[in-house]
Amino acid sequence: MRSLKNILRLGMKELYSLRRDVVLIILIGWSFSIGIYAVANGYSVDLHNAAIAIVDEDRSQLSGRIREAFLEPEFRTPEMISFDEIDPGLDTRRYSFVLVIPPDFEKDVVRGNRPALQVNIDATATMQAGIGANYIANIISQELERYGVEQGQGLTLPLTLVTRYAFNPNLSSPWFSSVMELINNVTMLTVILTGAAFIREREHGTLEHLMVMPLAPFEIMLAKVWANGLVIILAVSFALWVIVERVLAVPIAGSIPLFLFGVALYLFFASALGILLGTVTHSMPQFGLMFILLILPMMMLSGGETPLESQPEALQTVMRLVPSTQFVSFAQAILYRGAGIDVVWPHFLAVTGVGLVLFAIAGVRFRKSIAANR
Repeated sequence: MRSLKNILRLGMKELYSLRRDVVLIILIGWSFSIGIYAVANGYSVDLHNAAIAIVDEDRSQLSGRIREAFLEPEFRTPEMISFDEIDPGLDTRRYSFVLVIPPDFEKDVVRGNRPALQVNIDATATMQAGIGANYIANIISQELERYGVEQGQGLTLPLTLVTRYAFNPNLSSPWFSSVMELINNVTMLTVILTGAAFIREREHGTLEHLMVMPLAPFEIMLAKVWANGLVIILAVSFALWVIVERVLAVPIAGSIPLFLFGVALYLFFASALGILLGTVTHSMPQFGLMFILLILPMMMLSGGETPLESQPEALQTVMRLVPSTQFVSFAQAILYRGAGIDVVWPHFLAVTGVGLVLFAIAGVRFRKSIAANR
């Protein structure tokens, strides 16, 4: 009971200390509100209002149908330009795509030939270039297929291919980016809060006060874990129920309490990692450098930014042992696909196991750090 009281009181001290740190409070508020909203609506991987021009040297019915097939909101209304205007238009970024339709294009299609169309793309915007090229190819293919059917040249297959997108039927990028930003902020803020709390103790001289008290290192560590974890849990709850569900109108398929339980398990790992970094470094600038070297790559390779399957097999094996990867997996399963405890319990178990091991390592390092300061 005495240890529990010590842990409770030390945790309250952490909360009071955090309350006086205006910069961290602003960072927490921004990260779980405006930061999520800005990431969801500030940029998009979808094609939107792409500037396209067409050099129509055929001036036929088919070329006109292709021109009219480029519709908003993916493309702006195509501009008709001459061949000499292609390079100046791309150099000045007036156009992102320029489609060149050669002379006698429709006649070649009617004759059964395979005429070539040229698409000039400004590939300085790499993602937009790749997505736009696929859009243009699909639009032209669909128009050619319709035209061939009308001319009696098309081959009608005895089947209809219906594509259904699961969990995100409108392919809305804010549905994905908002939740992934929330997940990344959980890792980032937990590590920063716990690591900064330890460094703040050392810089303010309060660590010496703790060392002369009848306190065990285990109690000090647990106090930092529950205090900073409580702040993150409250911030995540606010972000999910207010920012994600209400403001951004992102549907949450699964149980939010189950997700928060998983977050609590993950916070044990992230807090231990923050404490470990706080004992290794001696100032906030050093802590920031270690954060860039370790935490940012861990967040980028956990499956939230890029699919885990697209990484090299050796890297996949390593990242599956990292709890951040398990965190992203069960977060997506619960929030997107409505998975229950029967599906995500292996992820919970993996996160808890690694968290306990890292907490033990951080405890040993913390004891050595205290002994070195005596």
